[in-house]
This record gives sequence, C-alpha cells and structure tokens, in this order.
Amino acid sequence: MWIPSGCEQPRWLKKAAGTLAAKPELATATKEIMATHPVRLFGDPVLKQRSREVEDVNGSLVTLAESMYETMYEALGLGLAAPQIGVQRRIFTYDTGEGPHAIINPEIVEASGEWSYNEGCLSVPGMHFEIVRPKVVTLRGIGLDGDALEIEADEILARVFQHEIDHLDGMLLLDRLEPDERKRALRALREQDLATIPRSAGPAL
Repeated sequence: MWIPSGCEQPRWLKKAAGTLAAKPELATATKEIMATHPVRLFGDPVLKQRSREVEDVNGSLVTLAESMYETMYEALGLGLAAPQIGVQRRIFTYDTGEGPHAIINPEIVEASGEWSYNEGCLSVPGMHFEIVRPKVVTLRGIGLDGDALEIEADEILARVFQHEIDHLDGMLLLDRLEPDERKRALRALREQDLATIPRSAGPAL
C-alpha cells in the first residue's frame, strides 16, 4: 500500500507503529543492550544468499529478535528478516497490529487463492509494485520459546509471511516482477541513491 506523505495511515499501521509506546518494556527494559541496525539495501550481496537454519533457540537469538523489533519499528516496517540486517539466519519478525512476533525456521506448507497488493520493501525504499501472491497460507515454524507453531494467515499477514520468507531464501520482490517491469525498476534504482530515500513514504516489508 502506498501512502503519500500527509495522508492518514490505515488503522492497522497506526496500531503496529504504536506497539512500542503501548509496551514500554520493549522500548526501555532492554534499551541498554539493544541497538537498531542499518537496513541492508538492494545491491548488498547478503540479500541474495539463502539463510542458514537456526539450530538452537537461546538467549542470543532472543536478543537478536528484540533488536530486530526495534529496527523494524524505526524503519516503519511491517516485517523484517534477519538478512536485512546482515544476519544469515532463518528468523523474521513482524507486527501487523497485534504486537511483535518472531518466527524461526519458517516454512509455508499450504497456500491458496490469489491476492494482488502494492508491495514495498525496506531494502528497496521508495518503490512499490503490484504483486500477486497466494491470499491464504499456512506457516509452520518455531517461536522464541522453542515451541513449534502453526499459523493460518490471509491477506496482509499472509503477504508478510511470504515476503519475509523470500528474504530468507535470498529473493527480493524485484525477482517477482515481469521481465520488462524488472528492467524498468533496475534502471530506476541505478539512477538514485537508495540511502537518501525517506522510509516514511509508506509501509514496507
């Protein structure tokens, strides 16, 4: 979804952006040990590599997830995959309005329907593309408590899951464009400095 500067944000994005304010323990309890990370941008080779499976859910992984929450909120993202901060592990975080969550070693085991959405990416700031993906997915993975989980998601949440798993597999949304559109996008990317593009133009994944 593209939201020009000055337009009202949708309710679910306002709720996601306000999670840290509503949960001060995330914003203050770990402030001393956490720091936000720079989001890796298109062209960084780490974004094209498949991430490795997580073998041990431990305190270090929890700390990583908490710093990813901070980075995700600071960048105004709905989701963030570990490779986007340079960590080659299969974990992503997300918040579509119900609070922050992290999924470890995720996999989509079922998918159905089609849903077109104007999709953006924190690693390709300022650009959104109409991309068709399955509307409903079933995801399996592991939570930060080490327990297995299974989630059925549709529309926005299903989109977040699919987008972040693409990152874990070394794919960007550009790889899902038709050849001609991808060429135009790559030409536009070569003509601009991604680091100077404000991230507040609209929600991204």
